[in-house]
Amino acid sequence: MGSILSALYGGGAAATDEQSEIDGHPAVTAFHSSNRWQLHFNSMKESPQLMVIDFAASWCGPCKFMEPELIAMAHKYTDVSFAKIDVDELPSVSQEFGVQAMPTFVLVKRGKEVDRVVGAKKDELIKKIVKNRAIQSAS
Repeated sequence: MGSILSALYGGGAAATDEQSEIDGHPAVTAFHSSNRWQLHFNSMKESPQLMVIDFAASWCGPCKFMEPELIAMAHKYTDVSFAKIDVDELPSVSQEFGVQAMPTFVLVKRGKEVDRVVGAKKDELIKKIVKNRAIQSAS
């Protein structure tokens, strides 16, 4: 909990850089600035790498339930990029992706949405990650 608060309140160098690691894990990058997010998103448009964007909120129970699951997925699927957006912190990014419920996981390749999971559906998210990263290695 302390590391989450630390990241939120700028306790680490990464947080002051407008992005941070989730709970001290570099596998999932949390974005705290629309500009920093846009730079990252634009850089991923050139890559065939799958990116999973977790749209969540600090007050959302199912989001908190999914956080350790997402970290585990990020450690298992190291060829996939994982990003986290707080919908209250970056509402314009949430609107851009049409997020209406939390958590929402948007799977993106080359800047285009390829799949989506709405809700704390760990098994469904894993299936869609496996499916879409398999397409990546085939191309």
